Amino acid sequence: MVEKSFKYVIVGGGVAAGYAAREFAKQGVKPGELAIISKEAVAPYERPALSKAYLFPAGTARLPGFHVCVGSGGERLAPEWYKEKGIELILSTEIVKADLATKTLTSAAGATFKYQILIIATGSTVIRLSDFGVQGADAKNIFYLREIDDADKLVEAIKAKKNGKAVIVGGGYIGLELSAALKINNIDVSMVYPEPWCMPRLFTAGIAAFYEGYYANKGIKIIKGTVAVGFTADSNGEVKEVKLKDGRVLEADIVVVGVGGRPLTTLFKGQVEEEKGGIKTDAFFRTSVPEVYAVGDVATFPLKLYNELRRVEHVDHARKSAEQAVKAIKSIEEGKTIDEYDYLPYFYSRAFDLSWQFYGDNVGDTVLFGDNDPKSPKPKFGSYWINDGKVVGVFLEGGSPDENKAIAKVARVQPSVQNLDQLTEEGLSFASKI
Repeated sequence: MVEKSFKYVIVGGGVAAGYAAREFAKQGVKPGELAIISKEAVAPYERPALSKAYLFPAGTARLPGFHVCVGSGGERLAPEWYKEKGIELILSTEIVKADLATKTLTSAAGATFKYQILIIATGSTVIRLSDFGVQGADAKNIFYLREIDDADKLVEAIKAKKNGKAVIVGGGYIGLELSAALKINNIDVSMVYPEPWCMPRLFTAGIAAFYEGYYANKGIKIIKGTVAVGFTADSNGEVKEVKLKDGRVLEADIVVVGVGGRPLTTLFKGQVEEEKGGIKTDAFFRTSVPEVYAVGDVATFPLKLYNELRRVEHVDHARKSAEQAVKAIKSIEEGKTIDEYDYLPYFYSRAFDLSWQFYGDNVGDTVLFGDNDPKSPKPKFGSYWINDGKVVGVFLEGGSPDENKAIAKVARVQPSVQNLDQLTEEGLSFASKI
């Protein structure tokens, strides 16, 4: 089999790969120097679209509409763009072996690729119920959402099971966004999760109460404090029931599982230093192996703002870490220096008519402010997190672009606060003054 050789190789074809390619083009990359190797069949795209507009019954998002870098207001990089820039897109190609000592990657088909500099952008994979031996978890119409293929299959099922019943397993990002998307498609939706409230990694009980109330008003049934322990299928092998640990049995034509992901680091085990479940990097996303970089979900990097190592699974960090790594690669080549990565954690979500943003760190005491009545025609509320007398994190639902900028500034500046009652009273106006 032919061996191909490149100066730069990006392994993984998600958001980070696309933003890295754009940065390489900006910094000046010669035709034939850069290759992206992806097991997906399409050029890099904005993954968040899959759990949002891709599933809407009207005004759906389809490729090439959401190729990177449209998600951050940039130019859309269709497959032609890569051709024009002389960047090789090697698609439908899964790398099964990485030998960092000899700088060689091997694909499932036996092709080999040599590189001088490698960027690991393999992202995450979903955690499957079959991984835990859940009975019946391999039935048809049980879906996970990570790639465009998954979304296509789910779209087909929504069409086939018109006005049917769906059970969403998990109360995080995927659970909340997909419950909304399925409800908009006139599917009868039940959400099941073990925690006392939804999105527990970020939401406080006060924040969650609003979303649970809002979803309930939309007719979504919420079942907390239990888990799916088994599935039964009909004679076609399609799921028909979800068995819960508390003994309840739910009818289901469609099941969507969103119980988290894990970073895809297996290829590099034992070859690079790891920490906190990811590949350890410095502030330029260099790993412990020279000329090997790791970005996005797989990187455990120094979070300067909090003086700690952290791994962040979010599209914003995937974009920015990719750009930082490429700038670092180019600066070394040109004998220049660049600033260390100074990231402000940022998360967001959209569902129904709702839209929230969060900046900073969700540690310490919390203060809830604003109108968080689920029945309110235009709810707008938020929360501050106060740690060691400083505001370290801010959440806002229903904010305007200027208000969202203001809360980002608060999380970055970390102003001191003496009186929590005063903060509750001032609410959003506190952020506007900073």
